[in-house]
Amino acid sequence: MLSYPEIIERYREKQQTLTGSILPPVRFLYIFFAYLWHELFGSETLSCLKNVSALFSMFTLLLAAIFAARLGGSGYAIGVGALMAFAPTQLHMSQHALVDGFFTFWAMLVLWSLWENLHASRDWRWLLLYTVALTATVLTKENAFFVWVAVVAILLANHWLKFGTVTRELLLATVIGPALGVVLLGMLAGGAAPLIATYQLSVSKNYELKYAILTGDGPWYRYLVDLMLVSPIILLLAIGSVFNLRRAKKQEWFCFLFIAASYLVMCNIKYGMNLRYANMWDFPLCVLALSQLLVLVGFVAQRWRSIALFAAVGLTCALEMHNYIVMAVEYPLYELVSPELMRGLKILKSPADLK
Repeated sequence: MLSYPEIIERYREKQQTLTGSILPPVRFLYIFFAYLWHELFGSETLSCLKNVSALFSMFTLLLAAIFAARLGGSGYAIGVGALMAFAPTQLHMSQHALVDGFFTFWAMLVLWSLWENLHASRDWRWLLLYTVALTATVLTKENAFFVWVAVVAILLANHWLKFGTVTRELLLATVIGPALGVVLLGMLAGGAAPLIATYQLSVSKNYELKYAILTGDGPWYRYLVDLMLVSPIILLLAIGSVFNLRRAKKQEWFCFLFIAASYLVMCNIKYGMNLRYANMWDFPLCVLALSQLLVLVGFVAQRWRSIALFAAVGLTCALEMHNYIVMAVEYPLYELVSPELMRGLKILKSPADLK
């Protein structure tokens, strides 16, 4: 901890000599948990990062079930939990030393604690959890800004949609949480100036990174294309759910606004689009997908609805798992960028495939 400013300084020195961008050490929390894993179990560096990713993917699944239960009861918990358990991007993040799955846990914790704060105003326990979760997103990755924008959009929309009560304490926590994360990062970096210089250097070099230029660009609907490749059934069900939104469907509006507000920012980042960053949408997409399945089974006779819903969720999970096996096991896939997704699905083929 005391030597972290030196690590930041060495990063800047190294980064200035490179034509492309390397990951900055200001993604502190992921690195810190990997360090704790190393101290506890003695694993080598890459294994520590992979193990932390796997552990927090399990935490994310548990959190998804709890959050879903709070949204719609035990049936929601089982349905959303099943869809999350077989989501290809969730499975993929659990297998690799990538920060985005770890970040998803903290983003979901923000979303859950926000929901609870709107329904249990001025409960200091939920306010504390919400503040800590916001701080953790900032300490994990700069994508915390996307989460914060979505949170602000939900708080503004509460005026019309009435999710709950927006209190002065909740608004203060929405500002204090990220601010505390920035202050802690500044202390780790050795001050505000080194922290700002580190981010500026990382961003400027990213615009020179050939891989980012080749794979991180595209139209605003790039994420929709990538999601259609990876999870077509979930995406189509979620889109169908959006067309069935009514004012009374608070849970669906809450999840939709989180996706829509963060999407609006994320699709405008030059050379910065990657389906890994959309990993935090898996839970709200699953909630919307389950909501649409409930609408569809509503056309089935009452006595058969539970069986129909069970079959529909099971079939969706099977198709999701099949997609994961095709792309991530048989291919195998690593980066979640459009060309690789298309090669994994054999939409794009190399000369070797023709032999």
